[in-house]
Amino acid sequence: MNALILLVIGLAMFAAGYLLYSRFLGRRVFQLNASFRTPAHELSDGVDYVPTNKYVLWGHHFTSVAGAAPIVGPAVAVIWGWLPAFLWVTLGTVFFAGMHDLGALWASQRNKGRSMGSLAARYIGRRGSALFLVVIFLLLLMVNTAFAVVIKDLLINTPSAVIPAWGAIPVALLVGVAVYRLRWNLVVVTVLGVAALYALILLGDAVPIVLPETILGVSPATFWIVALFLYAGIASLLPVWVLLQPRDYINGVQLFIGLGVLFLGVLIAGPTLVAPAINTALPEGTPSLVPLLFVTIACGAISGFHGMVASGTSSKQLDKEPDARFVGYFGAVGEGMLALGSIIAATAGFQTLAQWEEIYHAFNQGGVAAFVAGGGNIINAGLGIPASLSATILATMAVLFAATTMDTGVRLQRFVVQEAFESAGIKLNKLVATVIVLVVAVSLTFSQGLDGSGGLTIWPLFGTTNQLLASLTLIIVSVILIRKRRNVWVSLIPLAFVFVMSFSAALVQVGTFVSTGNWLLLVLDVVIILASVWVAIEGVTAMVKARNEPQEPDDADLLDHVATANVRTARRE
Repeated sequence: MNALILLVIGLAMFAAGYLLYSRFLGRRVFQLNASFRTPAHELSDGVDYVPTNKYVLWGHHFTSVAGAAPIVGPAVAVIWGWLPAFLWVTLGTVFFAGMHDLGALWASQRNKGRSMGSLAARYIGRRGSALFLVVIFLLLLMVNTAFAVVIKDLLINTPSAVIPAWGAIPVALLVGVAVYRLRWNLVVVTVLGVAALYALILLGDAVPIVLPETILGVSPATFWIVALFLYAGIASLLPVWVLLQPRDYINGVQLFIGLGVLFLGVLIAGPTLVAPAINTALPEGTPSLVPLLFVTIACGAISGFHGMVASGTSSKQLDKEPDARFVGYFGAVGEGMLALGSIIAATAGFQTLAQWEEIYHAFNQGGVAAFVAGGGNIINAGLGIPASLSATILATMAVLFAATTMDTGVRLQRFVVQEAFESAGIKLNKLVATVIVLVVAVSLTFSQGLDGSGGLTIWPLFGTTNQLLASLTLIIVSVILIRKRRNVWVSLIPLAFVFVMSFSAALVQVGTFVSTGNWLLLVLDVVIILASVWVAIEGVTAMVKARNEPQEPDDADLLDHVATANVRTARRE
């Protein structure tokens, strides 16, 4: 089948989801109100709480939640065939991810920008909140350590990506100054910023940077990992407008252009999907499609990490409440489009089925390498762009996605550490909290050698942990909707499906870890399972209790009541 058919159907489903379903969610379920004073205005501090243009905030949210996962997951999952991956990405994005991301963003900004861990304490209970924080901390640790290794490998294997990857930092700093201090027009700044990034890509392709065997007394792998953690630590402490927002925004625009280039290559070249729709000749040792598909593709269909970003940083920057629909739901759509591009690149970017099978000779093959190679072939065939430059464009996309997720992840993990200490009655300085985060992450990354292989030690738990966290986030959203007597089925259905699949996958992994004697992962998996079950029980109890309690005042009515009261007070005075 021609890959263009898959592309058109996928994009049409995403467009219908945003134009129709997200509008229904915004108007009927969450009742987004432009009169509501968001935390960005109420608690504005110029550091974390900063009212932000919705397009800039979308760029931050989209690139932070995307990372490398929507590339890796789909490019691995096509081993079961392109059809199951395509259906989960499209339907999951429209009905699951969009609702989850928008719901988490709405719930947080309605509660002064509090994180999901903090909201768990209010809506589920303190015990559930403590266990929620454990799951969140482990998930963020997986993301930060694994993405450091992924970026390191890309910088070493694709040296042409070094200059654009690091050059994006000064470009972002200049964009931040231009937008927030010089007050330049956003369109002008966007054009100049994107032009600078693509100039860096051309420069990187012409001047690849290959580090010597030893640099500052360490190997290139060690050097890159240390540099990445130092950068992420510094970036997490700076005010969001200085680096986080402008970097993510420009990256988001540039990465959307990169996706456009890939999709244009598909339009012109019309490559054939050489992989089977349903793969009946699976390599030996490949796990069953159900439930593993639904945790292999997490980001790109639904992801608990999105709830952390939505409630950790994005909710603190929302200028107007209706912007949540564009930032939250369309952010999920952007990631779904990236996952769709990954599926096409990994199944139509090869000449023959035999070539594809050489890559997918075992489970967990493919990934970023298949995306870069296959996507580069499609761009080269469709647009005539040299293969080396095509690979540089896609590798830079992957690096920038992963790097923006990593610096946001370190900031979020700092919030989690501070919340954990505050629950124990200790107020922790953000610098000290960041040092704790970096020490733990760096220690795990180098725990098995200076090549950073330890960074992937607990990564096998990411899919199940991430999806369990998504279901726990949906529990909080469901409790709030029940208390307000809103339509709760829009969250309960995704909640039930994701929890059953991810919990089943976690149980499957218990057997795998026992059979392979991987006791560390076994212990962590059991901890995550027990914590998730406990939070789920507390959540169901909270839902039943909420149904039996008096209805919370409707937000719109409450705002009207406050406005009327203010007018009456003013008249009396």
